[in-house]
Amino acid sequence: MDLDAVRTFISVADAGRFQEAAAELEITQQAVSKRIATLEKDLGARLFTRTARGAQLTIDGQAFLPHARALLQAAEKAISSVRPGRRALRVDVVAMRSAVAASLRGFHEARPDVDLDVVTLPNADSAIAAVQAGTIDATFRFVAAPRGLPADVAATRVLDETLDLLVGPRHALATARTATLRQLVGHRIWIPGIAAGAEWTLYYEELASAFGLSIDGIGPHFGSDHLLDVIADSADVASLVGVKPQLAWPAGHGLRRIPLRDPTPVYPHSFLWRGDNPHPGLAALRRHLAASREPEPPSSADPVWTPPTSAPR
Repeated sequence: MDLDAVRTFISVADAGRFQEAAAELEITQQAVSKRIATLEKDLGARLFTRTARGAQLTIDGQAFLPHARALLQAAEKAISSVRPGRRALRVDVVAMRSAVAASLRGFHEARPDVDLDVVTLPNADSAIAAVQAGTIDATFRFVAAPRGLPADVAATRVLDETLDLLVGPRHALATARTATLRQLVGHRIWIPGIAAGAEWTLYYEELASAFGLSIDGIGPHFGSDHLLDVIADSADVASLVGVKPQLAWPAGHGLRRIPLRDPTPVYPHSFLWRGDNPHPGLAALRRHLAASREPEPPSSADPVWTPPTSAPR
């Protein structure tokens, strides 16, 4: 749809006269008439009735007006999201259905006044490069070697995501109340989406190496629904899932989340940003993350495992 024509329609509707709209838009009255005629042709509806008092909206015109305003607002928001000096805080998350995305939703609910754009980049390298370039303001990632980060990129560990074992009703561990990582030896653990060079791939490689596990991402990745279907139908395939993202599956699947103990595997998420980024929303997000950070468990609690290369708490 021609947004200039939509803008002209709104101007005529507000002014009530084609001549006044033309003056406001700094175009000729003939151009206004042509734009409205084209818009009416595209919509297949008459939008105005010309009277001695000016241009009056038809019933179709009245119905179209709020949608026309919404179109222009959406267009302006789309443009401002990529315009130099954009206002929205742009943050990368590894996946929309993830613990860090849930944390970001919490920030949005607490601070709805901060305009927020959420994107997903393919891996930590591309996300860090985008932070450096300023195309995003921050990212949540597993940082394997903080000391290897670029000098202008800061990082702090903000979220430790506990992993559960996910099994179907026919799996050998389906009736267990808890399980240990050592009990998973000899069982296939499927993590679809594992890709060379991705930081989560490094995490699972280190986990597999530490406990002698068989973890793979063999086969196509059609999303979480496909993963749940495969696990539900299998007697020998399990997966690892974070405890915070809410996974919903049909009642007939009979899936079970089984807590892992002694130690509990934890996926450490760090928050990364460029140190000289002055965006006020970034400072607000950092304060929110610091305030909502879960305290470190006491030493008597069940031990946890994170890769030796993880960023410190």
